[in-house]
Amino acid sequence: MKNCNKILKYNKVASAMALVMLGAIAPSSYAFNENSQENEVIEVRGIRGALASAANIKRESSGVVDAITAEDIGKFPDTNLAESLQRITGVSIDRANNEGNQVSVRGFGPTFNLVTLNNRQMPTSSTLLSNGINRSFNFREIAAESVSGVEVYKTGKAHVASGGIGATINVQTAKPFNYDGFKAVASVKGVVDTSVDKGDSVTPELSGMISNTFMDGKFGVLLALSHAERDSHKERVGSQGWIPERGSNVNKSGIDSSLNPNGTHWAPLTMDADNHDYERERQNGQLVLQYAPTHTLTATVDYTMSRFKEIDNMTRTSFWLDGDTGGDADANGTVTNPFRNDDELNFWAFHFLNETENDSIGLNLEWIASDSLSFNFDYHDSTSHAQPDGQNSEFIINLKNPRVNDTNNDGIPDRGGVDVGYTTSPDGRPNVFFDAADLTGQDPFAKENIEFDLFQNRGLEIENNIKQFQLHGEWVNNGDGALAKISFGVMNTDYQIDTKRRKTSAFVPVDISTLDLQFRSSEGFGSQIGGNQNLFPLLADFNALEALDLVKEQGYFFELDPTFNSVQEETFSAFVAFDFIGDFNNIPFTLNVGVRWEDTDVKAVSLQRERIALNYVNTAGRFHEVFAPDVNNVSLEGGYTRLLPNVDFSLELTDEIMARFSYSTTLSRPDISSLFPSTTIDARPTGPYNASIGNPNLKPLESQNLDLSLEWYYDEGSYISAGYFIKYVENFIGVTTREGTMPDVNGNPLTDPSINPRTGCPDEVVGGNPACFSTQDDPAINFQIATPGNLDDAQIDGWELNLQHMFGESGFGVVANYTAVEGDVVYDVYDVNNTFALTGLSDSANLIGFYEKNGLQIRLAYNWRDDFLLALYQPQRAGEPTFVEEYGQWDINASYEVSEAVSVFVEGINITEEVTRQHGRFKDQLLSYDQYGARYNVGVTVKF
Repeated sequence: MKNCNKILKYNKVASAMALVMLGAIAPSSYAFNENSQENEVIEVRGIRGALASAANIKRESSGVVDAITAEDIGKFPDTNLAESLQRITGVSIDRANNEGNQVSVRGFGPTFNLVTLNNRQMPTSSTLLSNGINRSFNFREIAAESVSGVEVYKTGKAHVASGGIGATINVQTAKPFNYDGFKAVASVKGVVDTSVDKGDSVTPELSGMISNTFMDGKFGVLLALSHAERDSHKERVGSQGWIPERGSNVNKSGIDSSLNPNGTHWAPLTMDADNHDYERERQNGQLVLQYAPTHTLTATVDYTMSRFKEIDNMTRTSFWLDGDTGGDADANGTVTNPFRNDDELNFWAFHFLNETENDSIGLNLEWIASDSLSFNFDYHDSTSHAQPDGQNSEFIINLKNPRVNDTNNDGIPDRGGVDVGYTTSPDGRPNVFFDAADLTGQDPFAKENIEFDLFQNRGLEIENNIKQFQLHGEWVNNGDGALAKISFGVMNTDYQIDTKRRKTSAFVPVDISTLDLQFRSSEGFGSQIGGNQNLFPLLADFNALEALDLVKEQGYFFELDPTFNSVQEETFSAFVAFDFIGDFNNIPFTLNVGVRWEDTDVKAVSLQRERIALNYVNTAGRFHEVFAPDVNNVSLEGGYTRLLPNVDFSLELTDEIMARFSYSTTLSRPDISSLFPSTTIDARPTGPYNASIGNPNLKPLESQNLDLSLEWYYDEGSYISAGYFIKYVENFIGVTTREGTMPDVNGNPLTDPSINPRTGCPDEVVGGNPACFSTQDDPAINFQIATPGNLDDAQIDGWELNLQHMFGESGFGVVANYTAVEGDVVYDVYDVNNTFALTGLSDSANLIGFYEKNGLQIRLAYNWRDDFLLALYQPQRAGEPTFVEEYGQWDINASYEVSEAVSVFVEGINITEEVTRQHGRFKDQLLSYDQYGARYNVGVTVKF
C-alpha cells in the first residue's frame, strides 16, 4: 500500500510538471506582483499620491484588482488595516470591540477570503470557543504602520493561491532594497478612548522602522518594530438566543397564520446587561535581510512576528427564562412579553484571556537567468499559536438568588423567589421587570439573598503551522509577436492545525462571604441604547478570578480531560499562464489565459472519551457528561482535485477608457472546526438538547465567476468605474439539523435523568451522585444534532460603482463608492427548517472627502453597511439566525508637517459614537445591542 501511495504521489507531481512544461518557460519576479508595483508603492507621498498610485495599479492590472498604498513611510490611511480595506469598493468589515477585525468582499464573509502576507498564506488561531476554528485572518494582529500596500484580487488568477472566493488579499511589507540608502521613521501616539471605565483612558502606541544598504547597495537590512496598548469599555443589552417553541405557557392566539402558517413561536433564553472592560497589548516586529551578489541574483531572508494579548473582564446581570416561560406571541410569533414566575436573578463574572503568538521565517531567491527568463523561489515556515502557555481562555462564575419555593411539596426548595420578565422593542432595547416578593427583604441584590451557583473553565489552545514553497518563473518575449510572456509555477502547502479543547462546568456550594461582591447603580449605563430606565437598577461587579480562587481554596475545583483534534491538509498545485498584447481594429488589447491545477489531501483526527451517562446536577443548568476512562481515536481522510482556469481580457478603448472582461474558477475551503469527526453535547433539563458532529469529507466551495467593468481615467489620480460581477457557487456549506439520539459508550441512546428523577436528585455534589446518572430506564433524548454539509448551490451578483476625483490644484478631493450585492437564495424567517442561507451579503458604501496642501492633510470618511444575515446560529442555539442591522461610522484624521522631518497628527474613530444591534428572525428578537465610544489618537512622527 505504501508503494502504491508513492506511485500515486509521483504521478501527481509528474502530471503537474508536465502541465507546467506545456508553457515552456516562465512568471515574473514573483509572479504574484504581476505589475512590479512594489517600489512605486513605497515611494508615494501624501493622500493624493497614494490614491494616484492605487489608481495606476487598478488600471495596469490584468483582471479586477484594487489597491491601497501607504501615504508615506510608516503611514497607512487608517490606524487599523481592516478599516483601510473597507474604503475599497466591495469590501466590508466585521468589528471586534469597535475595531476592524475581519473583512468581507462582495458579500462573502471572512472565511471565504484568503489573506496572504507578501504572497504567503499565513496561519491563524483563536482561543475563544465562541469564535470557532476557521481560516479567517485577524487584522487586529497587524500594525498598519508596518504595511506598505495591499492588493485585493477580486478575480481569480492562475498564479494566485486558491482559497478566496470573494477575493485574495495580499498585504505587502517593506524591504531594504525598496529604499535608496538610509531611511528611518519613528512615531509616538497617545490613544484616547472615551469609553474607558476601568483602566487608563490614555494609552501609548510606539512604532519605528530603520533601513539601510551597505556594500554599494548589495546588502540591506530593515528592522520595523511597534508596540500598542489600548484600554476600552463596552456596554451590552441582549439575549443568548431565541428558541422556537420554548415556553409551555405561551398564548399563540395573536399569530397571523397567513405570515406564519405553522404557528411557531419564539421565546428568549435570557435577558442580559453586560459590562466589558478590555485591556489589549500588541507587539509587531519584522527583520529583513537582502543580499544581491550580482545584478541578476537577489536573496531575501525575513522574520516576522506578532504578539497579541487581550483581556476582557466582563460582568453580567441577567435572568434565564426556562421551560415554563409564558407570554403573548405577536403576529410573527415573537413572544413580546416573556415572563417566568418563581425564577431568580443571575450575577455573572467572566475573565476572557486571548493570547496569540505569530512567527514566520522565510527565504526568497530571485534569479534573472537572461534578458527574457527569470525565476523566483520562495519558502516560509509560519506558526500561529493561541494560548501558547497552555492556559485556559475563559473563566466563568455565576451567582444567583436562592431557591425558596417548594413546588414539588417534598420539603426541598426547587424554585426561586423572583418573578422575571420583559417587553420587547423592535428598534430599541427591552423593558425589564421583576418582583422579588418571596425573598428576604424582597431585595434580590442583598448579599444574604445571593449564593454561589457554578463555575466554568474552558477554552482552546490552537497551533496552526504552514510550510509552503513556491517556484515561479517568467519568460518574456523581447521580440515581435502577440505573445508577450509565459508564466508557470508550482506550489506545495502543508497546512497543519492541532487543537486542544477544554470545557469544565460544575455546580458547587462555595461560601462567598469573603468575596468582594459589589453592586453599582446602572445610572448612565447604555446611554446610547436607551439608558438604564426600566432595566436593572443595580449591576453586579466582581472579579471572576477572585471567585475562582475561592472555588480552589474550598476544594471544589477540578478539570475534565481535554479533547484533541487535528487536521492536516496538503495541497500541491501547478499553473501556467499566457499573456498576449495586440490590436483589435486598432484598439489595443491585453489577454491573459491561465489554468491552475490543485490536488488536496485531508486527514482529520479526534481524540476524546466516550460518554457513559448524563449527570442531573441542577434543574436549570446543563447536564454534566460522565465519561469512560479510555480515550477513543477517530481518524478520517478525504481529498479532492480541481482545475481552476481564468481568462482576463481588456480593451483600451481610448487613452482614458478601459473595458474589461474576466472569467475564472475559484474555490474556498471548509472551516477547520467543521472537519473534526468529534462530537459535542449541550443539554439541559427540559431542553434545549443540542449536539454537533463534524464532517471531514466536506467538499470545497467552487465558484464560476464573470466580471465586466468599464473605467474612465480622465485625469491624473481621477477616475470613474462601474463593474458588474456574477458568481455561480457550488457546494455551499451549511448546518443540517436533525432530530436523533446520541450513543453512549455501549452504543445505547443517551437518556434524560431529569424526567423521573430518583431520590436526592438533582445533586450538585462534586464528582457526581451516581443515583442522578442517566440509565437505560430513563427516556431517550431526541437531540437537535447539527452537522455541517455541502447543501446547495447559489448565484450571487452585484454592481460596484466608484468615483475618485481630484479638484485640480486646490488640494481638495473626494472618493465615493457603492456596492450592491444580492443572491438568489432568500432566507424565510418563518421556516424553522432552514438549513442553508447566504450569509454576509449586504450593500455597502463609502464617502471620503480630503484636503491636502502646504503640509496640511485633513480627511473625513463615512462608511456604511446595510443589514445582513451574519450566521445561522445564536450564542446558545444552533440553527437560529443572527441578523446585523445597518451601521454607519464617521472617522476623521488630520496631520501637519511642521518640517520635512516632523509632522503631528490627530485621528478620530467613530466620532459620533454609533452603536451596533443584532437580532434574531425579527427586529424585536434582540440578541445584542452594543455601545462603544469614540476613540482619538494624537501623536508625532519623525523621519530621518
